[in-house]
Amino acid sequence: MKLRNRLIFSVVFGGLVFNACSTKKDALLNRNWHALNTKYNTLYNGNIAFEEGREELNAIYQDNYWEILPVERLEVTEDIKLDSEDNNPNFLIAEEKATKAIQKHSMDIKDEERNPQTDEAFLLLGKARYFDQRYMPALESFNYILNKYTQSDKLNEATIWREKVNIRLENEELALRNLKRLIKQERLSDQEYADARAMMGQAYINLKIQDTAIQQLKIASVYTKKNPEKGRYLYIIGQLFNQLGHKDSANYAFDKVIALNRKSPRVYMINAHLQKIQNTDLTDENREEMYEYLTELEENRENRPFLNKIYRQVAEFHLATKSDSLALVYYNKSIRATQNMPQLNALNYENLAIYNFDQNGYKASGAYYDSVLQNLNENTKKFREVKKKLDNLEDVIKYEEVAQYTDSVITLYESSIEDRVTYFEDHIAKLKEVAEKDKKKEESMANAGFAAFSKSKGGKENKGKFYFYNITALGYGKNDFKTRWGKRNLEDDWRWSNKVKSQNLEVSEGNLANSGVKNVAAVGEDQKYSVEFYLGQIPTDPKVIDSLKTERNFANYQLGLIYKEKFKENLLAAGKLESVLASNPEERLVIPSKYNLYKIYEQSGSSLATDMKYDIIKNHPESRYAEILLNPQAVLTGSADSPDAKYQRLYKLFQDQEFLQVITGAEENISTYTGDPIVPKFEMLKANAIGRLQGFDDFKEALNYVALNYPNNPEGKKAQTMVAEQLPKLEPKVFSVETGSTGSGNWKVVFPLKIRDDKKALRLKELLEKSISDLKYKNKVSKDIYNLEDQFVVVHGFKSKDFALGYAELIKNNKDYRIGDENFVILSNNYKIIQVHKNIADYKAQQ
Repeated sequence: MKLRNRLIFSVVFGGLVFNACSTKKDALLNRNWHALNTKYNTLYNGNIAFEEGREELNAIYQDNYWEILPVERLEVTEDIKLDSEDNNPNFLIAEEKATKAIQKHSMDIKDEERNPQTDEAFLLLGKARYFDQRYMPALESFNYILNKYTQSDKLNEATIWREKVNIRLENEELALRNLKRLIKQERLSDQEYADARAMMGQAYINLKIQDTAIQQLKIASVYTKKNPEKGRYLYIIGQLFNQLGHKDSANYAFDKVIALNRKSPRVYMINAHLQKIQNTDLTDENREEMYEYLTELEENRENRPFLNKIYRQVAEFHLATKSDSLALVYYNKSIRATQNMPQLNALNYENLAIYNFDQNGYKASGAYYDSVLQNLNENTKKFREVKKKLDNLEDVIKYEEVAQYTDSVITLYESSIEDRVTYFEDHIAKLKEVAEKDKKKEESMANAGFAAFSKSKGGKENKGKFYFYNITALGYGKNDFKTRWGKRNLEDDWRWSNKVKSQNLEVSEGNLANSGVKNVAAVGEDQKYSVEFYLGQIPTDPKVIDSLKTERNFANYQLGLIYKEKFKENLLAAGKLESVLASNPEERLVIPSKYNLYKIYEQSGSSLATDMKYDIIKNHPESRYAEILLNPQAVLTGSADSPDAKYQRLYKLFQDQEFLQVITGAEENISTYTGDPIVPKFEMLKANAIGRLQGFDDFKEALNYVALNYPNNPEGKKAQTMVAEQLPKLEPKVFSVETGSTGSGNWKVVFPLKIRDDKKALRLKELLEKSISDLKYKNKVSKDIYNLEDQFVVVHGFKSKDFALGYAELIKNNKDYRIGDENFVILSNNYKIIQVHKNIADYKAQQ
């Protein structure tokens, strides 16, 4: 009986369940069955995955506190995704669960949804897509709720989420219009009202209407029930007031953030403290109070995760109070404490770069600017600005090293023997002192390590063992050997003094370079402490000294221009240019140095400007600079005699293959406009003309000259690139083999003529062009200069050697042309080689 009842009960229950599973029947059981399954099964799991995804985003997302924070903590890339690509797995699961709930439990009967949980499934679907940055599919989900479920209790929430999407899609005006309508027409809960106002604030921020954004965020901060949101809104309000220049109002907002204390994330409170400090002008009256404020922040244990920013602010304080050494210590502490925050690293490195540049530490400054670049996005204006500074700084470093080296050698050359000996004795004494300190330091570290290790378990286990089995003794022995002998290669006679000892030379390298010794790495142990060795390194040939003086003057002149034009450091520029004039420079540097000094004096309002102007007009009356000073209108760019106009005329001659005229004209203009920014352009044009007329070797020499003498100009940089990349491709002289009569490729028929027969060459070119036209060929004809004596008339574009030979035979025998001039057929690659290297004799000898 019991078995029968159970069986009947099972059949009835199974029937009910089966009927309840139907999504086509509008029965109470069906509605509740699908609603319960949707809410407590699929949507429950989907919401869990969604929240896990949001927590994961919050954990990895880092706000950029150097810009206005977004109202919503969400990392946004520039790409708009349409499909499920690179999705967060949790949001993907949430989307799958929402889709499953819609597909299996939606009860769309007579165009009416009978499952009250379906709208929540669509809402979850849209939110998951939104956080995966697939805004168009998300918009579709939210619009579906608003259009389909007109009686849903989720309409307000769906509207707010839809406007979030519109703001992400940069449709701020549409979002504002819809949110204003929502607030006016619908009854919202406090949290919905706060969310709507917050999104309006974000829209106004995007539209750069800061004052209205502040009002919206104030309302949102009052109505929100979530303290983390309240802290964020208040902090953004402070940032916006700062942007408007209202520091007192900003500090009032930051005080509210601080008052929340542990109710909102601590990161907002710490940044609010730092913003308040930055908004407070440092005076003698509040200096002590400010220092105590910073010290309290630094020493608070709860602030350890934020020490990187606190250290930076302490560094800024010490820099403002002229405590430079402490400022540098704290900048470096901030760098060491910073992880995965490139904006902060970039700011710290930039401060260090600027400080070192102001202290004339150009090499260190360049290294710091390089670190700045590594922490910046390449596609930003800031990156390009820093890159330009670094490029200019590399030129400064190069010329400063040249000036320092040459000046030190010249100074030693001009010193007496006694002064030289004294100088090098002091230098050797410093080297010995450094070496002794390093030795004591290493011995102390080794002994301390030995003592610590001997007390450890490993040390006790190794005690009394054979030397090479005793780890501690072996380690000490290695350190002692390195201290005594340095890094030695495994080879015979390793103890000889002429073997390189590489340790402890870092300190001495700068001193040796200043002493005129360039090959520091090759200095042996005995030589390193020998006065005679250093004395022997000083040049004695007056020609070498004259060459060094020329190098020094040119380096100082280039430094003067860089400081003046690139860095606007007129004081440094004036010092360099004055040192040029005081050093008996070449004539080509005298007038431009004086003129640039005149411009510097004029800018600074110095009375020396008048004296320098008079000097140029009196002593160099025929120069262009005197003309500029007497008649500035004469050098307008549009003038026929302006440098630009002359360059354009020379460039036209270059295009017309008048290479000799280009070379002589460029030399004349280079002499006339020495020191003018257009000179490198004339030099580059001249180098190209030399290459076309004189061949590869002379072209290489001319390009190297431009690269070495104008490295901070675009032409110099282009020359460097050509030397590194193009010249190696042009250098090969080996001709391609031209065997057989039907070799494929691009072939030419070349008619060699003398330069003096130019009229004959022009007539031949016209006749060849006529033959090409009559025969309906597609070939081209050109007249190419070969060198000062020879030129070629060339028919280009034959597909094979046979075609080229056939054409030459045809025009020779055809009664309409009868062109019997000497000619030869050549492969295009070989023609290029003879034009580049001017080696036609070698080519003919090979045939």
